[in-house]
Amino acid sequence: MNALILKKGSSKKSAYNLKNTASDVLETHTLAVLVDNESGVLARVIGLFSGRGYNIESLTVAETNHTDNLSRSTIVTTGTPSVIIQIKAQLARMVPVHDVHDLTVEGPSVERELAMVKVVSSGESRVEALRTSEIFRASVVDTTLESFVFELTGTPEKIDAFVELMTPLGLVDVARTGVAAISRGAIVERRPVYSPLMPPSLARVEARAARGVA
Repeated sequence: MNALILKKGSSKKSAYNLKNTASDVLETHTLAVLVDNESGVLARVIGLFSGRGYNIESLTVAETNHTDNLSRSTIVTTGTPSVIIQIKAQLARMVPVHDVHDLTVEGPSVERELAMVKVVSSGESRVEALRTSEIFRASVVDTTLESFVFELTGTPEKIDAFVELMTPLGLVDVARTGVAAISRGAIVERRPVYSPLMPPSLARVEARAARGVA
C-alpha cells in the first residue's frame, strides 16, 4: 500500500474536524418585543441581558396600544448566532412578553433614529455647521447667537456621519433616542419567532437548541 501523499497546498488538518467556525462570527440583530405596559418590565428585560452578559447596542420602548395596555420595545443586540437564539428564547419565556420578532431575519425592515445635536460656534464654523445641516436635512429647533440645536432623523449610520462632521465645528452635546424599527410591506407581521403560547414540547426543543443540546 502506497503512503498517502499530500499535494502542495493541501490541508494537513484532519478530515474529521467539522467544527463550524461561522458560529464565532458576531451578528447584529434588531428585535421587536411586545410587552405588557406595567412597572418593572423594562428593568426585567435589562436584567436579563446584564445577568447573562448579553450586549445591548440600543433599546427603545413606548406604549403603542392604549386599549390593551401594550408597549413595543426595539432592541438592537450583537452576538454569535447561538447567543442570538438564546436571547430570543429567554425573552419569550418572560411572563410580560407577548411576541418576539427578529426583524433582521424575518425580512426587510425600516430602521430610524432621532438625534438632537448641539453645536456652539461662531464665524465661519457657524456658517459651515448650518450648511452641513442642510445637506443632511437636519432641522434647527433652537438657536442663539452662539449655538444651534439640530434635530436629525435617519439611520444610525447617517447620524454617526453627521456627528463626526459636527465635531470640529463646535459639537458640545448629543442626545439620541435609539433605533425604532418596523417591517416593510403590507404584511403586518409574521408568526412570532418565539412565543409564550408555543406548545411546551416545542418550547423545550427550542430551549435545548439554545443551549446547544441535541
